[in-house]
Amino acid sequence: MTREEKNQVIDVLTDKINNAAHIYITDSLGLNAGDTVNLRKECYKNDIELVVAKDTLLQEAIEKSDKDLSKLFEVLKGQTSVMLSEVGNKPAKLIKDFKKKNKIEKLFLKGAFVEDGFYIGDDQIDILVSIKSKEELIADVIGLLQSPVQSVLSALQSGGNTLTGVLKTLEEKNN
Repeated sequence: MTREEKNQVIDVLTDKINNAAHIYITDSLGLNAGDTVNLRKECYKNDIELVVAKDTLLQEAIEKSDKDLSKLFEVLKGQTSVMLSEVGNKPAKLIKDFKKKNKIEKLFLKGAFVEDGFYIGDDQIDILVSIKSKEELIADVIGLLQSPVQSVLSALQSGGNTLTGVLKTLEEKNN
């Protein structure tokens, strides 16, 4: 590969890193061709971009990016696949489910940059799975805020029905 071709690859990787909200670096060295195809399909279904890159080119792209991801340099060894996603926990769920479903232990997490935090090592996968996305957190807050209002409205409605029943009973007694 010429230096010009390498620079083009670095520029493409840099652009992808700059535009990705969450970045996972994985090792998929032990996957056979069929498993790799299945992994790519699962990534596509889940709106996760999967890119395989040489560590040196990936490191140059990270250095060139707008984000300070230098903590991920330590995991750039061996074969590296990069998962780029807009939802923080989707790649973690995909990795965990893919390993379980296909009974594969050869796919593992090297490191990740999710919700402005760094996670190094495959032992962090369960933590990453449990991280809620911004949309999920907003939905939780809205649900918590609506709960007291719904209780008050429900009480008022049931109280109104009871009051109406009492008034009808009194009216019938007077007639």
